[in-house]
Amino acid sequence: MTRRRWNRGAILFALSLVALLVLAASIRYGAIDFSIPAIGQALAALLPGHPAPTLDQRIFLELRLPRAVLCLLVGASLGTGGALMQALFRNPIVEPGLVGTSSGAAFGSALFFVLGGVLNLGQSVWSLPLAACLGGVLSTYLVFLLARSREDGRASIVTLLLTGLAVNALFMSAIGFLTYIARDPQARSITFWSLGTLSGASWRAVEVVAVSTLAGTAVALRYAKQLNALMIGEEEATYLGVNVNRLKWIILSVNVVVVAVATAFTGVISFVGLVVPHILRMLGGADNRYLIVGSALTGAALLSLADLIARLTLRPAELPIGIVTSAVGVPVFLLLLRRRQYVF
Repeated sequence: MTRRRWNRGAILFALSLVALLVLAASIRYGAIDFSIPAIGQALAALLPGHPAPTLDQRIFLELRLPRAVLCLLVGASLGTGGALMQALFRNPIVEPGLVGTSSGAAFGSALFFVLGGVLNLGQSVWSLPLAACLGGVLSTYLVFLLARSREDGRASIVTLLLTGLAVNALFMSAIGFLTYIARDPQARSITFWSLGTLSGASWRAVEVVAVSTLAGTAVALRYAKQLNALMIGEEEATYLGVNVNRLKWIILSVNVVVVAVATAFTGVISFVGLVVPHILRMLGGADNRYLIVGSALTGAALLSLADLIARLTLRPAELPIGIVTSAVGVPVFLLLLRRRQYVF
């Protein structure tokens, strides 16, 4: 047991180093490369008594740096959401996008983009995340409502996934309709946003996503032991003193908040929540205390790496980050379905 814990600690430490290295590469390279001295000078320009930042320094401070930090936070959110959903349903092919959370959040955000000004919904920093959360709650609840069995009120994994695919298609169709009726700037924003993009990163977005990510991860860790008990079955977890229904709603609520808020600022980014927990489970086991933290770190590193690839492939232009994550995630997902060797 001691060796197992040491191995998990070593894995988490290594993941932290990898995330920091990828972050360093992410802030250095892109459409414009910044040398280490240039980065130091840009950061020094923030201190009192230093000259105002130059144009290149402003590009670094206002565009490159917040984008890199936001990418870490969004990756951590998606990784945590994937770990929670897989633990809740005891199945490693479940992710937030497969049960409608991501598409619902995307619909809520698109609706705010198109009708927010018309309906005078306000332009608070929390308006867009709130719209995304409401959309995520609506879609997730709809999936569970439609997938529930009439006999016992429970939903099988297969029924849940198939219903999630149908609800995803429904909400993506609604997003397409909103894109059709939107004005050109709005339609362009929704189009890029539906493919996943970090081009609109700002320090305000970093602040909002940091609050949801850190708070959601903290709450998830608090219930990690109960999720471990749930892995052996709902009845067995009940015998161990776990309120299973309450646990389900808490975990679903945390998942909706962390995923929806991240989706509100970056659009739909698929497969991060699917691949990350599965890899960690193979490396260090299924203890959710380890999986939640490890998924946050791995998700942050992988999404930052994907964003770096998206920016360097066609620079000075960039690929939507959702294309990069899907190109990696789809083969892994198909491999899991093909082999049906789920590590739990």
